[in-house]
Amino acid sequence: MTPARLALVDDDQQFVEYLDTLLRSRGYEVQSFTSGSELLQTMHSDTPPDVVLLDVSMPGMDGLETLKAIRVAHPHVQVIMLSGRNAPATIVDAMRQGALDYVVKPDDPDGLGEAALEAAIRNAVEKTVLSSEVARLRTQVGENPEGTAFWGPGSAMRHVMAMVERVADSEISVLLRGESGVGKEVIARELHKRSGRRAKPFVKVNAAALPAELLESELFGHERGAFTGAQTARIGKFEFANQGTLMLDEIGEMPAGLQAKLLHVLQDNEFTKLGSNRPVHVDVRIIAATNRDLDAMMRAGTFREDLYYRLQVIELHVPPLRERREEIPQLLEFFLVKYS
Repeated sequence: MTPARLALVDDDQQFVEYLDTLLRSRGYEVQSFTSGSELLQTMHSDTPPDVVLLDVSMPGMDGLETLKAIRVAHPHVQVIMLSGRNAPATIVDAMRQGALDYVVKPDDPDGLGEAALEAAIRNAVEKTVLSSEVARLRTQVGENPEGTAFWGPGSAMRHVMAMVERVADSEISVLLRGESGVGKEVIARELHKRSGRRAKPFVKVNAAALPAELLESELFGHERGAFTGAQTARIGKFEFANQGTLMLDEIGEMPAGLQAKLLHVLQDNEFTKLGSNRPVHVDVRIIAATNRDLDAMMRAGTFREDLYYRLQVIELHVPPLRERREEIPQLLEFFLVKYS
C-alpha cells in the first residue's frame, strides 16, 4: 500500500524537524514547508498531498488564510490545524472554514499529544481514501460526484434512505446499527447533509480508537494541567461540532464513566472540561453508530439503559451486502471494469 503523503507547514524549524522525523518513523511520506505560500505554489504545480498539517500562527500568510486558499483550490485535501496554545475563537473559525481537526502541538513527555496527532492523521487519511474510492465509483456508474449518495437498487437500502429523508431535517438523535463496513458513516453524513445543520461542522469521533483518558479529552477538551502531559488547554469535539452534527462511532466501546458524562450532555446540553468546573453549553445533534448488540450490553449492565434510550430515538439498521443480493451484479460489473 502506498504511504500517505503529508505536507507539514510551520515556520518553527525545530518543530518541523521533530515532527518530520516522528511521522516518517510511522511510515508516512512527509514534505515540509516554512510558509503557506510555499505550500500553495507546490500544490499548484504538483500532485496535492493527502493531508496538510498547518500551523495557525505564521508570519505573512497565516494558517487561516492558507486554509481558505486550500479549500478553494483543493477542496478534497484534508487539513489538520496545529497550534502551540489553545485559542477557542481561532479553532472554531478554522473548523467552520473546513479544517478537519485541530491539534495542540505535541510536546508532552508521556506522548499523549503525539497519540492525539496520530489519531487525527489516521482519521484524515481514512477520509481521503474513502473520498477517492467513492469518487471513482461514482464516475464508473455515471453519477455526478456532487450529487446524491450512490445506493443500489435493493429494497433494503430504499427503506433506509426513505427513513433518512423522513428524519434528516429534525433535531432528534439517531442510532445507526450494522456490521463494520456497511456504510454507517455514509448514512450519518447523508443525515447531516440533508439537515438544517448542513452548513455547520460534521465531526466524527471513534470511541474505540483512543484510551479512556484521551477519549474524554478528545470529546470534552481539557484545561492546562488537567492530567500528566496537558501542557496547554484544548477544546473538544463537542465544541468543534457546536451547531452541527457529532457522530459517535463505535458507541458500544465507550467506558461507563464517559457514558454518564455523555448522558448529561444529551439531557442538559452542557458539559465540563477535564480539570474545570465551569459548564460549557453546546448545541449538537448526535448520531451514534455501533456494530455491537447494545440490547445485550444493556441487559448485562455494560451499557447504560438511560443513555441507550436517549440515543435510540430513531434507529436505522444498515444491512450487509448478503441481505442486498440484488446489488451484487452491479458491483461485480463495476469491479470487472475497474480491474480488467
